[in-house]
Amino acid sequence: MGKNIDYMMGMVKDYLSGKIPRYIFELDFQTEILARYKKMAREDKDYAEYFYDMLSEAGVDAGDGLSDAEFKLLIRRQYNKIKSVANEGFC
Repeated sequence: MGKNIDYMMGMVKDYLSGKIPRYIFELDFQTEILARYKKMAREDKDYAEYFYDMLSEAGVDAGDGLSDAEFKLLIRRQYNKIKSVANEGFC
């Protein structure tokens, strides 16, 4: 992947591993996805769109009202979906 996609994946991984708390992750994720999305799309348009759909819209945005544990499970599930596409490619 490209450096912007790798950066965003690393941010999610850092959250999931406990290196950054939820509130920082939520704020930083939204800022970084807005700043990097066009660059991510130049690196791999399909993957960038899938990343945005899975982690921004169906992940962070969908996490309002969830407990911290539920939110982390949601983000982990979405992250694993993205990782499987990275490993297997789009069908």
